[in-house]
Amino acid sequence: MGPGAAPLPVLFPVSFPVPFPVSFPVLLPVLLPLLCGLQRGAARELPAPPHKIAVIGAGIGGTSAAYYLRQKFGQDVQIDVFEKGDVGGRLATLTMEGQEYEAGGSVIHPLNLHMKRFVKELGLSVSPGAGGLVGIYNGETFVFEESSWYIVTVVKILWQYGLQFLRMHMWVEDILDKFMRVYRYQAHDYAFSSVEGLLHALGGDEFTRLLNGTVLEALQKAGFSHKYLHDIVTPAMRVNYGQSANVNGFVGAVSLAGAESGLWSVEGGNKLVCSGLLSASGARLLAGAVTAIERKAGSGPDGQALPSYRVAYETAGGPASDLYGLVVVAAPLNRRMANITFVNFSPPVPEFHKYYHQTVTTLVRGRLNASLFGRTAPGPFPLTEILTTDGPDLFINSVGAVTPVTGKRGAAPAEAPSAVWKVFSQEPLSEEQMNLLFASYDAVRERRWLAYPHYRPPEKCPPVILHDRLYYLSGIEWAASAMEMSAIAAHNAALLAYHRWYGNAEMIDQEGLYEKLRTEL
Repeated sequence: MGPGAAPLPVLFPVSFPVPFPVSFPVLLPVLLPLLCGLQRGAARELPAPPHKIAVIGAGIGGTSAAYYLRQKFGQDVQIDVFEKGDVGGRLATLTMEGQEYEAGGSVIHPLNLHMKRFVKELGLSVSPGAGGLVGIYNGETFVFEESSWYIVTVVKILWQYGLQFLRMHMWVEDILDKFMRVYRYQAHDYAFSSVEGLLHALGGDEFTRLLNGTVLEALQKAGFSHKYLHDIVTPAMRVNYGQSANVNGFVGAVSLAGAESGLWSVEGGNKLVCSGLLSASGARLLAGAVTAIERKAGSGPDGQALPSYRVAYETAGGPASDLYGLVVVAAPLNRRMANITFVNFSPPVPEFHKYYHQTVTTLVRGRLNASLFGRTAPGPFPLTEILTTDGPDLFINSVGAVTPVTGKRGAAPAEAPSAVWKVFSQEPLSEEQMNLLFASYDAVRERRWLAYPHYRPPEKCPPVILHDRLYYLSGIEWAASAMEMSAIAAHNAALLAYHRWYGNAEMIDQEGLYEKLRTEL
């Protein structure tokens, strides 16, 4: 029975007087047309599905939106995905000397269930995260350094930080346990009309507090020491989000979860998930930059006012446009990233004066300058990844040895002259900085990203619903920017669009879902 269809009435109540016995075979020719007519009448009451759906952006948010929209609206709806660059968006690789290396989103958490499902359904392969030793550098010396002997590392942790590593793991796990409820809610088709509403349904007031305060404040309140926050928490923020521990508490928790074990990536590059989802959705890819979305008045077959949207875009062949019944914007509405004008909307679609933080990815094939890090003794440099604390003289966020996205993975040979290093920095590296960081190098590739929001809590996430049938995914990045967060936003938007299209109000913004589902199942 489709959405909106009422149950069939009881045709012959028990008390209905039957003047003479009638066998079922005799009644069948009479009842069948009546039953079919009732079913057709119920089906006719449903709105027609959107004639065409536009998805703007072919990153992980846009391609997973196309995938989930196809699942909800069926095979007969045309879905067009607009992309001005490469499919994958901020999931991208850089090619150096014939090998590809991750340059954007690089690692995936073992509890990222949407990404795990995508990889399985698309028949992709998984590469485990590379091993190796990590050191944390403050601009003068290493404040912490892993040992090749596990027991030595444990003793150093206990000596310097006591049980705070264990307490941090428990703090992150508690947040993850609540966040994992999102998969159950989405599996039962529940949707939320705002990011704040979604987070509150998952973690209540605790998640609201995390969104409105810094991770530094949250962890200070939880009793973590200044030394631990400076030495361990801040470097995790710098390597993952290029920012300090003044990011909001929720994105801080996501960043700390990304510092745990079990991380993985997709063999051949994480961007393969995007191209795979696009193919699986059966959507049409349109290479062009969307310049405007115009609201057009229209009406349905019953005379009800139904808006449609004219999407204007620039292609290599010139300007073009088309009409759509439903639009999902899966590109950040930041003038430097997606310069889209909204026409004929009342009230107008708001301007989002939100800034995205620049991170520069630089791949270097060369030999790290060990003396910069206080190592003058002969022999191989033992560390494969160096994180940094906050400091005025530090011009990098991190540097780590990396391996190609294809072929055998594992700890990169950091001591080899031909090792490839990935450097994260706020600004492009100057020649002087390159010569300071590397004793020698023979190949360099650079990619500048507006990678993630510049977090300044308290955060106010942009709306999910921009207009009646116009939806926005990237607002979730102001809670936390990650591949899985974009996939969650895409699934939520597809469910929200479907339920609002068919009037299923009982599936939107329901309170107490955790208790409700726990008692019903």
